Amino acid sequence: MKFGTVPIAEALGAVLAHSLVAGRRIPKGTVLEADHVAALINAGFRDVTVARLEKGDIDEDTAAARLAQAMLAGVQGVRATGAGAGRVNLYADHCGLMRINAEIVHKINAIDPMITVATVPDYHRVDADGMIATLKIIAYAVPSTALERATAVATGAVSLLRPDFSSATLIETTIGDTPSDKGRRAMAGRVERMGMRLSERVLVPHQEAPLAQAIADAPGEVIFVLTASATSDVMDVAPRALRAAGGSVERFGMPVDPGNLLFLGRLGEKPVIGLPGCARSPALNGADWVLERVICGLEVSHDDIAAMGVGGLLKEIPIRPMPREKGI
Repeated sequence: MKFGTVPIAEALGAVLAHSLVAGRRIPKGTVLEADHVAALINAGFRDVTVARLEKGDIDEDTAAARLAQAMLAGVQGVRATGAGAGRVNLYADHCGLMRINAEIVHKINAIDPMITVATVPDYHRVDADGMIATLKIIAYAVPSTALERATAVATGAVSLLRPDFSSATLIETTIGDTPSDKGRRAMAGRVERMGMRLSERVLVPHQEAPLAQAIADAPGEVIFVLTASATSDVMDVAPRALRAAGGSVERFGMPVDPGNLLFLGRLGEKPVIGLPGCARSPALNGADWVLERVICGLEVSHDDIAAMGVGGLLKEIPIRPMPREKGI
């Protein structure tokens, strides 16, 4: 591609680099036709800055559309917009969890500085119609050889996981008075945005036997346990109750703050998540990262949770009983 200032007479068929006003506004990126050239001459322009495609160049919109097509090959639930100004946006058709193959995205972005892909983070929860990536051809054209290299590696860059479950049960323990429904409302919001529903409210004393019975009787496909007193050990009331119900505890504690005091287990085929107290707030916390993966059918291993520490220092929640600064 050639870029620079040329006499008006040589601008026919070139791409206008900067918007101009010649009786009417001619936007940047316009392929100059005879009427554009005439209008510019009549307006007193003698030269103009343009981009001129050379043999083997692919115009920006065609290049962006081809890259999007390659990235979405075989992908369900993600759609591309039409190309404009060298840009194509990708959107989710439904709620779920985005998987981003960082290695592929890095490869695309390393081929030519004019070919760019920007995405949401891996494991990003997305709502229906949420934007998940933007593809932008920086210049007005790119060499076909560079585009071919990019499209050759683009397949598998993004995918969208649908929720695997449709219902959940939240079990709350009590010490004395009935707790407010703030925690339930926060959890209802979390599951509803993933296309799920919460079963009827379950309140039991903060004791092993009644909690174990409630876990065993829970009708939801996923079980959440929110205790009146925070779980502080793998042998505390809630983990013991899960084991007494016939389940298992796979992990206690996570390197995400707020959210340290989470435990993850299973009762038969049902995932069980012991929630940290911060789950009573709708603000992002470590439990969100775990429950979103669980809801979308991913196995969350010890190593998966251990790897959440980098980026795991989240915004402090105002309602927290002991803020970080106070604990020092």
